[in-house]
Amino acid sequence: MTKQRIIFKDLGLMDYQAAWDYQELLLQENVRRKSIVYSLESGVNETSLTTNDSWPPTQHYLLFVEHPPVYTLGKSGNAGNILISEELRSEKGIEFFRTNRGGDITFHGPQQIVGYPILDLEKFYRDIGKYLRNIEEVIILTLAEYGIKADRSKGETGVWIDPFVKGRERKICAIGVRSSRWITMHGFAFNINTDLNYFNYIVPCGISGKQVTSLEKELGKKIDFEEAKKKVKKNFEKVFDAELVNSE
Repeated sequence: MTKQRIIFKDLGLMDYQAAWDYQELLLQENVRRKSIVYSLESGVNETSLTTNDSWPPTQHYLLFVEHPPVYTLGKSGNAGNILISEELRSEKGIEFFRTNRGGDITFHGPQQIVGYPILDLEKFYRDIGKYLRNIEEVIILTLAEYGIKADRSKGETGVWIDPFVKGRERKICAIGVRSSRWITMHGFAFNINTDLNYFNYIVPCGISGKQVTSLEKELGKKIDFEEAKKKVKKNFEKVFDAELVNSE
């Protein structure tokens, strides 16, 4: 089968709301295209949807972005996991958004690779669980290139280091997604040189008693941010058996 073509865009530093709006625009355009096809071709079968590269005429994207400091809460998240007052949060210049993704509370900030895949999963597989595991695998493979053995923690989406060692569990990548008609949005937040002090004001991902870490903290040195992004891109292509094409 021909590899899926994914348009890659590095949005640089962008406000959370602007990035969210852009994701919604791309998702809704894909949903619109798919709806038109479904209405015109009601006789199409599921096999052709997953195997025909030209059907439906949707477009995959992978967006990379950095956000100014912001806390985001998933649609089923617990606001009680925000430990900072609104006044102090405002003083520190940290924004806050309730979102329509899965998961609980997390932090986004500079020197964190935030990846937003806008994928039509019907062109890959109809399995959100597999999609989440594949995103985890992208980060696990990337960390392996830095000599770090990462893994999954049972029942807790994301990527962890020492997840099975009591008191040593530390999360390095959070994941939360949304899908509509199998079109995905939101995604992952991979801590590179991220200021981890921001996590002290929340219960990260609603999981108490466990740490958050970064690539910088694990290796004890500043990481080349652009190099880290290249590694994530390469492993995304590998795991999803796809071709990333830079946006013109």
